[in-house]
Amino acid sequence: MEEEMIPITRQSEVAPAAPIDYIDKQEVIKKKIIKDGRIGLRVSELENTKLRIETLINIHGGYYANESFNKTDWESSFNLIIRVPSVNFEKFISGIEKGDGEILYKDIQARDVTDQFIDLETRLENKRNYLSRYKDLLKRANSVKEILEIEEKIRGLEEEIESTTGRLKYFSDLVEYSTLDLSISKQNDFEYNPAKRDRFSERFKQSLSKGWFGFVDFSLFLIKIWPFWLIASLIFYIWRKHKRRNNK
Repeated sequence: MEEEMIPITRQSEVAPAAPIDYIDKQEVIKKKIIKDGRIGLRVSELENTKLRIETLINIHGGYYANESFNKTDWESSFNLIIRVPSVNFEKFISGIEKGDGEILYKDIQARDVTDQFIDLETRLENKRNYLSRYKDLLKRANSVKEILEIEEKIRGLEEEIESTTGRLKYFSDLVEYSTLDLSISKQNDFEYNPAKRDRFSERFKQSLSKGWFGFVDFSLFLIKIWPFWLIASLIFYIWRKHKRRNNK
């Protein structure tokens, strides 16, 4: 998070223009910058590079948000989601680039979210003021209807305050800790090993055996359905007898 100071002057919509001596009372806030990025490395020693990255993470006060390993016949790789204090983000990136390996891709971004912070903080302050007023009104309510209406307003404001506070915390976390999506890969020495097959004589014997067993299974199946053969024969007999009578 860059700590560049910028002046912000807040005025109500109905307030007149501030006099010159009011400049001394204006509010000063820090810029809110979200930094993140993605880097891909191809290395010759995967485990050694992983250990070096872990050392850099410890030096700069970061941690793993997620870690996964994948291996195929052609490649082994670590996919790492790393979070580092934003004040150390550039140093951490520089440390990665100084190591061995080829950089396949690099994409670093910085987003200024100062306006979003100011907007959320202003909304939060206004909602808290409204909540305080409604609580005062609740103390002076004279009927059950008024009490229920005011309590409903209070409940809605409390939910909005909780939601806005959560968004502020989320933004603050993104500003305080930068996120790097780091992929480290190593090409494996691929060797083609075709599957071994039996000799022709063995395969011929297996084919004869499978054919015989298939014939036996089919014969047993035909025997198993003998009731259907009996019914079919009876139906055929009745049909032929009926046909002969019609012919006469």
